[in-house]
Amino acid sequence: MHALTTLFNQLHTWTFESLVQPLLFALGGMHLIEEAFLGTELALVGAIEIVLLLVLLRPLEALTAIELRTDTRAIRVDVIYTVLARLGVLPLFFFFILLPLEGELDSLLHQIGLVRPTLESLLPPLASNPLAAFVVYLIVLDLLGYWIHRWQHRFEWWWALHALHHSQRQMTFWSDNRNHLFDELLVAVIVALAARMIGVPPGQFIALAAFAAFVENLSHANTRLWFGQIGERLLVSPRFHRWHHAIGDGHEGTHRGINFGALLPWWDMLFRTADFRDFSGGVPRTGIRDQLTGADYGTGWWAQQWRGCTRLWPALFSARAKSSATPPQRAS
Repeated sequence: MHALTTLFNQLHTWTFESLVQPLLFALGGMHLIEEAFLGTELALVGAIEIVLLLVLLRPLEALTAIELRTDTRAIRVDVIYTVLARLGVLPLFFFFILLPLEGELDSLLHQIGLVRPTLESLLPPLASNPLAAFVVYLIVLDLLGYWIHRWQHRFEWWWALHALHHSQRQMTFWSDNRNHLFDELLVAVIVALAARMIGVPPGQFIALAAFAAFVENLSHANTRLWFGQIGERLLVSPRFHRWHHAIGDGHEGTHRGINFGALLPWWDMLFRTADFRDFSGGVPRTGIRDQLTGADYGTGWWAQQWRGCTRLWPALFSARAKSSATPPQRAS
């Protein structure tokens, strides 16, 4: 691990000094050198992730595909989403943007005699055991991710954006990043804020984001892969997650969907949203029910983003109207 970290740091330094810094100088942007150095690191992490997806998951899909790829255009659009997400790395961006604000908050709390608790202050052994800290941070942030996902399905205005993710009828490992920009932005801010509040170190956050992203790409893969009776209950598998994208099952019912967990199925088991069905009754088709009657979620990146906005505004006004129509509660 130390050797890999050293190699990455060398690659980061070389890329910045050889490519990015000269470009900044030529454009008169040397006042942005710190931001550019961080941006170079995040872009490199994303580029490495894309290479790993191609090397590991593309052959897996080729060997164990669960359905034929019949709409290559839709998949190409998902590739664009993945490249933009990996090279933009919104959660990482906001995480580092919040660092100076966190320092100001700690200073303010110190002046009034308060100390902001972090997981390491509540569990001191984590400070000397990075691996244990990584696992604990992963579990806490995954629990947050579960509830964010539930809210994306529960609130009509949020579903208006998140529906884009569910509209893919040709799901592949590229589909994980098929998200509306407003949806992606909101999730990124919430996760980054939570990570800073519990004291996740910068290096740990980069590792957490990279690990989570790979597992989520795997869970969307076009593959029959599952992890066995025990493994299915330890880590979200492609089979488990496909039911979340199934027409009807994935966005209807009491909870407005099933199998919301991103990494760990534990939360679905705990809150009774888990469905461990196999495919003996047939492989579920993915998408949203209204697509069967002609609903159009857009075929290109711009069209999909625009249609998300056109769904959002009516949903926002509808939510506001419902709130205004609710009579105030009389005090007892």
